[in-house]
Amino acid sequence: MRVIKGRAAMAASFCFAALLMSAAPAPVRAQRAELEKTIQRRVMANGLEVIVVENHGVPLVTVEITVRNGSFTQAPEYAGLAHMFEHMFFKANDTYPVPDQFMDRGSELGAVFNASTKEEQVNYYLTLSADSLEGGLKFLVSALLAPKFRQDELERERQVVLGEYDRNESSLGFKLEQAMGKKLWDGEWSRKNVIGDRQVLQTVTPDKMRTIKNLYYVPNNSVLIISGDVNPAAAFASAEKIFLPWKRGDDPFVKAPVPPMPVLTKSVAVIDEEPVNAVSVLVQWQGPSVRKDEDATFAADVYSDVLNNPQSRFWKRLVDSGLWQGVVVNYYTLNNVGPITVSGQTTPDKLRKALAAMMYELDESVKPGYFSQEELNSTKATRAVSTAFGTEKSSDFSHTIGFWWAASGLDYYMKYIDEMARRSPQNLRDYATKYILGKPHVVGVLMTHEDRVRIKLTEDELVKIGVVPGVAP
Repeated sequence: MRVIKGRAAMAASFCFAALLMSAAPAPVRAQRAELEKTIQRRVMANGLEVIVVENHGVPLVTVEITVRNGSFTQAPEYAGLAHMFEHMFFKANDTYPVPDQFMDRGSELGAVFNASTKEEQVNYYLTLSADSLEGGLKFLVSALLAPKFRQDELERERQVVLGEYDRNESSLGFKLEQAMGKKLWDGEWSRKNVIGDRQVLQTVTPDKMRTIKNLYYVPNNSVLIISGDVNPAAAFASAEKIFLPWKRGDDPFVKAPVPPMPVLTKSVAVIDEEPVNAVSVLVQWQGPSVRKDEDATFAADVYSDVLNNPQSRFWKRLVDSGLWQGVVVNYYTLNNVGPITVSGQTTPDKLRKALAAMMYELDESVKPGYFSQEELNSTKATRAVSTAFGTEKSSDFSHTIGFWWAASGLDYYMKYIDEMARRSPQNLRDYATKYILGKPHVVGVLMTHEDRVRIKLTEDELVKIGVVPGVAP
């Protein structure tokens, strides 16, 4: 099954292509009112929230279960086990007790099914013919009610997950991502480390799977999303009939509170030496929590979009000048503190000047006049259009709803475009001042050993580059 890390994956995979901002400024409609016509919600007696999205474009329906689980629930001894549980979800249960019988039933339904694990959610979904909706609901609920966690199946899936770990470990940037994560999140790195810890994966037991199931896989910590060619009343009725036997559990976050992320107190640097053709740079800060400072998260997205515009001052000073081959600014919206990442590629000989120029432009971004109102209008219009496109395909829209339900609550998503439209240049400056300007950060550099030796680069020097606000390189 897939391990997906949302917008943070952009930094982890060194995706430095800037977002294109080509849409003309346009008035933004009240998006919440539009979405409320499309999205219908109910909460069942057992606490399961059911969301139905009606879309008769094609005779298909997507059924998805999203659980507030993921790496943010992982103490060190459970690092990677939210993902391991995702794999075990598709194994034997009381309804389909023989190995592979559950998967065979999915094939009989003609379903395309998969799952993914992120920092703050695990989701399971299948798309099938609209006339097979009840069969799809029964298929999912069987895995939720009574999984067996057979030792033989666990041994097999352990090897599959370790294979995924090996592929991640062999990829460029993995060591840097891991090293930076440990610096940025200190003792709570396991709560950001989706892929997990090899030793924990090697020693996983059925009892640990049962602990995760009993704690987090309860209806009052989950949402059922049904989208596509459905009649909402009939869909709600089917969900009520099929999922009501799933018994409410204790609030997992009262029973097992998630500790606050430790605050980064000083800037640090990491250099990873690998056989690469260019120098890759990541600078990361601890950003806002969406449930504690949601205003800042709206500003963060506008701020990132404006700087990523190839017509922005930021882009012209850094990329058009030839210092950087490309630069991306990114905030990853999470409740358990989302990271802010600025990443780019340059050459060894330009590295010092390029990094100093990047830090200088970030300092300058908090000064009045750095962002024009015209830039903001264009950015907001483009974001509104891209968000609207995301509602067109039912299966993708289900994933979007599940992500926001888990991280921020669905109301956040419902008002997202309207709130984006209200952000002013001062809001952007306030956000950058609060979370970026002069704040402790982690600098990561990926380069060859030969280049590092040749330019005599040290981690101590990296920390010092650009530390004096407003001083041009």
